[in-house]
Amino acid sequence: MFGIPGKQAVSITPAAAKQIAKLMARDTHQGLRIGVKKGGCAGMEYTMDYVTEIDPNDEVVEADGARVMIAPMAQMFLFGTEIDYEVSLLESGFKFRNPNVTDACGCGESIKFDEALGKPA
Repeated sequence: MFGIPGKQAVSITPAAAKQIAKLMARDTHQGLRIGVKKGGCAGMEYTMDYVTEIDPNDEVVEADGARVMIAPMAQMFLFGTEIDYEVSLLESGFKFRNPNVTDACGCGESIKFDEALGKPA
């Protein structure tokens, strides 16, 4: 929908691909749907949901056995994002390195985008 021919909307690191593939195999899911919704102290939050059926309007990104679907309304906000999976002594989880984010809350759970993003030209 908002893609550039020959370029994937998001990239998936090998660590994230391994974790996503593991989650997909657990209950034979088709992949993970990534999106954004209003919420949190900075205004927006990422969402991740298991997918049992691929929506034809989703942008599908595959890497190393992992499949990520991007909801149509989230594509413009996520274009260029790198999805990683990090493990530390205190926590583990998916990390989004998104060039479209202009601000984030202290905990990193809530994000803000440029106000011009998503407005009609």
